[in-house]
Amino acid sequence: MQDKTIERLIRISKEHPLMPETYVPWQTERQADEVYLPEKLLSLEGTPIFDTLTPAQKLELGRHEIVQVMFSYSWGEALFCVFMSKYLLTLKPTDAEHRFLLRELIEEYRHQEMFAQAITHLGGEPLKQSRAHRFVGTFTTKYLPADYLFMGSLSVELITDMYGNHARRYPATYLVLRKIFDLHNIEEGRHIVFTKWLLKRYTEKAGYIKRSLYSFVILLNIYFVRTMYVKREIYERIGLSNTDDVYKVAFKNYRQKFAENCMKDIIEFVSEWNGFNRVTRWAWRWLLGAEI
Repeated sequence: MQDKTIERLIRISKEHPLMPETYVPWQTERQADEVYLPEKLLSLEGTPIFDTLTPAQKLELGRHEIVQVMFSYSWGEALFCVFMSKYLLTLKPTDAEHRFLLRELIEEYRHQEMFAQAITHLGGEPLKQSRAHRFVGTFTTKYLPADYLFMGSLSVELITDMYGNHARRYPATYLVLRKIFDLHNIEEGRHIVFTKWLLKRYTEKAGYIKRSLYSFVILLNIYFVRTMYVKREIYERIGLSNTDDVYKVAFKNYRQKFAENCMKDIIEFVSEWNGFNRVTRWAWRWLLGAEI
């Protein structure tokens, strides 16, 4: 990437910062016809159980599930910050690339604060990651080389961007949430310029085995993040009984919904550097229901 391009991105970040404190209208109350999450993204939508829910239960289901989504947003942003901090150590402080990454880190930390404030604003109580999630997060940040950590973090970013795009483009989404996702989308647009350049640097040097390993890292990260959204406790909170059975139905239903609504950009991304092959293709179909 040319230094003049990086300098332009740094200048935009400095001269046109988007501050969550002023960009997001936190004082705006939710209108009666506004929802927290489009129905097509709700885990139970499309099942017979969903048709038995009251309007209040459907609204609450959306509130709890968007809280989980933003909780995972923060987790993904934090993982990406770990990668960038490691990568910064390989650069000179005076390099344009180093200075841009500092700006990106500032914005990524600001995003995490914004998502935390949004969760509090919605009165949310996010459910913590399982032991398996914590193990994966700890293992990847501590032991994976920078390029594998980059791939895993980028996959989480792709998922959250897909969710954000669905929510911000849906006219009935609560205005505060739409503005949150708007801000995130605008700033991530700058970050993606650098991300694509770094991605090209890694994948151009990768052979068949390394591309396959990259593919598996991305697959497992997406799978674990997806499983953070569907939680048994949420169905208890909205007053459903037999929550074990409800969870099983929702988990199976959400697997299909996720494949239909959130996989397009991810599949295109992995296809760009030939991450689907005889070694990896079966796993994507089995774990995520990817149509490849």
